[in-house]
Amino acid sequence: MDGNGRWAQKRGLKRTDGHTAGEKALFDVVEGAIEIGVNWFTVFAFSTENWKRPAKEVQFLLDFNEQIIIQRQEELHERNVRICFLGRRDKKVPQRILRRMQEAEELTKNNTGLTFTVAFNYGGRAEIVDAVQKMIDSGIKRVDEKTIERNLYNPEMPDPDLVIRTSGESRVSNFLLWELAYSELIFSDTLWPDFSREDLFRAIKEFQDRDRRFGGLGGT
Repeated sequence: MDGNGRWAQKRGLKRTDGHTAGEKALFDVVEGAIEIGVNWFTVFAFSTENWKRPAKEVQFLLDFNEQIIIQRQEELHERNVRICFLGRRDKKVPQRILRRMQEAEELTKNNTGLTFTVAFNYGGRAEIVDAVQKMIDSGIKRVDEKTIERNLYNPEMPDPDLVIRTSGESRVSNFLLWELAYSELIFSDTLWPDFSREDLFRAIKEFQDRDRRFGGLGGT
């Protein structure tokens, strides 16, 4: 969900106004994902690097994400959406937000529709480091790919088929580094607040037209 700040600056608004507009875009896209039967939908809400931003903006993002959980969890629950959070749940994250996250997960854990995963205080390198540390602490001696996958933040989560990066940036920015090994990548010039369900549908159509080979020779 990249480009909120630049969207606001282009309009002479505060960066925080861009995040507010980004929320509207997010739930339009979530509705689109539900509409076409997407099973897993993951968004990058707050990274382990975002703590480096100005303290005032960090505090706004923490409060803002907490309010989204409070305001949207019942709505998503009614839509049969399961909510999950991905990332470090350490001392940097205020306890009140950790409680909100746990409440949302508990409320929606038995839902069978879209699994909506929010990567919060997440970093791809941090996830791999934490998986390795977990294996060391467990006394694991032999490691293969399956062992690592079982020790990631959410072993149940499948590798993403498609990753969409908005705002004209052509990089993955420390997102799901282990999981996106064979994901299809689409880079959109659209700033996140302007991204809509129609943009999602176009990206999925482009994905469907690609030949995924996974290191092999592909289809015929």
